[in-house]
Amino acid sequence: MNEGVTTVHPTSPAEVQEAVRSYTQLLPRGGGSKSALSTPQEGQTVLDLSGLTGVREYDPGEYVFVARAGTRLAEIQEMLAQNGQYLPFDPPLAEAGATLGGTVAAGLSGPLRQRYGGVRDFILGVQFVDGEGNAVRGGGKVVKNAAGFDLPKLMVGSLGRLGVLVEVAFKVFPFPKATATLEVTLSNLQEALEALYKLASSPLEFYALDLKTSPQGIALVLRIGGLPETLPARLDRLRQFLGNPPETLLEGHAERAYWAKVNQLEGEGYWVKIPLQPRAIFGLERALPAGTRRYLSAGHLLYLLWPGPIDELDTLLKHQGLAGLVLRGTPVSPWIGIDLSHPFGARVAAALDPTGRFGGYP
Repeated sequence: MNEGVTTVHPTSPAEVQEAVRSYTQLLPRGGGSKSALSTPQEGQTVLDLSGLTGVREYDPGEYVFVARAGTRLAEIQEMLAQNGQYLPFDPPLAEAGATLGGTVAAGLSGPLRQRYGGVRDFILGVQFVDGEGNAVRGGGKVVKNAAGFDLPKLMVGSLGRLGVLVEVAFKVFPFPKATATLEVTLSNLQEALEALYKLASSPLEFYALDLKTSPQGIALVLRIGGLPETLPARLDRLRQFLGNPPETLLEGHAERAYWAKVNQLEGEGYWVKIPLQPRAIFGLERALPAGTRRYLSAGHLLYLLWPGPIDELDTLLKHQGLAGLVLRGTPVSPWIGIDLSHPFGARVAAALDPTGRFGGYP
């Protein structure tokens, strides 16, 4: 962190309001697990929300909980697991201290988003403080659609530019009784992509459908879940569907540990979130240097570990027509690649933060 940076530590929504009214440039920060998004620029005051914690409501029978934004994901996951439930959007970086608010603000989902969708599909309500220090509520804790401005979804991926999240409500699902993961090896990238397209458009159901590339080879990683007695037949159907390629089967503790490690985003360098279409993978792989990469959600999302200068990746993504959000590392700006800014975002930011306390909207 920059020397001389002022940090305030609110522990209640009222204290967040007071802080917003007291400082002209603010950077909200949760657990600090995404350094590229939580390192202040010159003149910014850090609004440390790590003390704004606690589960406000949780009804396992209704599959809904409400918690303060600074509550750590690991705490939520442990609470839900005691009732056989989980966050279906499978947020990464829980073991690194990621919080609910930071996950929403960064719009992060993990491999299990393949089955039910991303964070936008499970957030029900938000409470946040706008740029003038007003408390604003949007949505609720009831699973329903309502006419009007969808503030909860607007906060997903907003990076704190629209307001400071202080409370969130989510719906959750029961975790499957059993899971199994099949990693199948394909001879080349083109064959793997064709199999990926085929699986994604099939009636087969996956909890994860990932493409993994590395100097050692190309593989599809397929996770299924359900009743234990149904999994062997479903695995056999998968094998037949793919023509019985070479495989590795993971089950039980080893399988769960495998996916937990995937979500840790380990490694030295810049971690970058890159949304894309599966058809863009072939060209991107040809442009990227040799390395190990995993394309999540049937090829719609890449978390890329980039070891070199970030401006080189910025140029590469622009040539590929892609945009990236740097999560870890300390770039000058977390936004790289093509410019995805939209006039609508600027208008929303102007309405919720008219004086620009939160840095504006890219």
